[in-house]
Parts: sequence; C-alpha cells; structure tokens
Amino acid sequence: MTKDPSRFWNPYVGGIALGLVLLTAFVMTGRGLGASGASFRAGIAAVGAVAPAHVEQVPLMAAKLENGPPLKDWLVFEVLGVVLGGFLGALTGGRLRLETLRGQGVTSGRRLAFALGGGLLMGGAAQLARGCTSGLALSGGALMSAGAWTFMLMVFAGGYGAAWFVRKEWR
Repeated sequence: MTKDPSRFWNPYVGGIALGLVLLTAFVMTGRGLGASGASFRAGIAAVGAVAPAHVEQVPLMAAKLENGPPLKDWLVFEVLGVVLGGFLGALTGGRLRLETLRGQGVTSGRRLAFALGGGLLMGGAAQLARGCTSGLALSGGALMSAGAWTFMLMVFAGGYGAAWFVRKEWR
C-alpha cells in the first residue's frame, strides 16, 4: 500500500488543535486530558454488571462508585470525543474505510496481534504508573512538570530504541 501524505492532516494544524482542546479542558473542567481512567471505569461497569458484590469489595473499584455510576465521568465522555474526533479526522481526510495499515511482510493478523499486545502493555503500565501517557505527557507537559518532560523524553528514547527491533515489520 502506498501512503499518500496529502490524505493526512497537517501535523502542525493537528498539534495546534490538540493544544486548543487541552486549553479548553483546563479552562472548562480545571483538569487536563487523559484516557486510562475511562477504560478503568468501563472495566468497573463491566464487572459491576456481572458481579456487583465484587466491585464493592475491591477498594479501588468501590472508590470510583462514590461519585455515582462509573460511566458518568468526564473522562468517559472525553474518550468518546476522541473516537468521534478520529472518525471526523478520517472522514475529512478521505481515509474512512476499514483497513489494517502494515508493512509488506506482515499479515493483518500479526499486525493486529502487535497492536493488541502493545495496547495491553500500555494499559498495564498506565495502571502501575497511576496514569496514562496522554495524561502525563500532554497535561503534565503543559504544566511544565519536570517529571512529565523527563517521562516524554524517555518514551521517545524507548520508542527509538524499540524501533530497531521491529523495523523489519514495516519494510
């Protein structure tokens, strides 16, 4: 598959739009952006649907019920907005179709397995770190947190280091 750069959003326009969304989130909610809290709340809602007693027995889950239903939280609506924004971005970029972007030597199944594995790894790490990359990098970086900037530099360094091992998957 050949990539047509004209079908992607300009990264500078996208970056400015993301900055404006972050600023709007700070002004309207007093909080920055993040995503891992929404998936955690979705997990609590799913477990609560089949085993409500279990949710009440686990302190971390029970604490999220104190402010009402777990899905009634701004983070859940933020993530729904991210999905809607991705849909609109694909629509306006002429890229709205079901496809799996992958290298020539990689099957769709292998690409999806890599995506699932990476997502699970990042989700587990977000729980251990008590926050996700977007929350720490975007919100913490915007607040000029030294820890957030150190984290971002290490994420990029780790990404470049890991790229050497998986580069053949994209050729």
